[in-house]
Amino acid sequence: MTKSLKDAIKDRRSFYQLKNTSPISDEEIQSIIEHVLLYAPSAYHSQSARIVLLLGDNHTKMWEMTKAELKKVSKSEEAFKATEEKVNTSFASGYGTILFFEDQTVVKDLQGKFPTMADKFAQWSQHSTAIVQILTWIGLESVGFGASLQHYNPLIDEAIKKEWNISEDWELVAQMPFGEPAGEPGEKTHDPMESRLVVIK
Repeated sequence: MTKSLKDAIKDRRSFYQLKNTSPISDEEIQSIIEHVLLYAPSAYHSQSARIVLLLGDNHTKMWEMTKAELKKVSKSEEAFKATEEKVNTSFASGYGTILFFEDQTVVKDLQGKFPTMADKFAQWSQHSTAIVQILTWIGLESVGFGASLQHYNPLIDEAIKKEWNISEDWELVAQMPFGEPAGEPGEKTHDPMESRLVVIK
């Protein structure tokens, strides 16, 4: 199953009930990510986006590590139980996790080359990762995955970099757990288009 672009954009939602199953091969998942990294636009064609794809035991390990870090900062055992349940059923239960990073060596290099715009490159780096994230999300949706975007950084940054030997120059931005949907997303409402779009001819 491959959806049209319009349907994939429309159907892309935050799915918080995931199954540890995949409608496509691991190689096809990798191909989607590679396609996004090749063709996603970035300021000055900087290509600062970096991705780590975690599958199998590595996906599970990432969420176990996340729970361990969350337990350290939890206010009570009861509060942690609720958090643990959310992580187990909404994220760890999925098929894999995509980690989105921005390479700060690229950002700093551009700041040095173009000092008059140095203060903008960090902002443009965030634009770049946002584009990569949404294109990846739509790509996963188009083949039948459900996903959500999470931000447990910077709480988990150190543990992740140590576990998978990731460069200190890569700054973790977001985590995207994905898998086949095990339930429906919540209801979504929309503000009137008239208040959001101005067409001038």
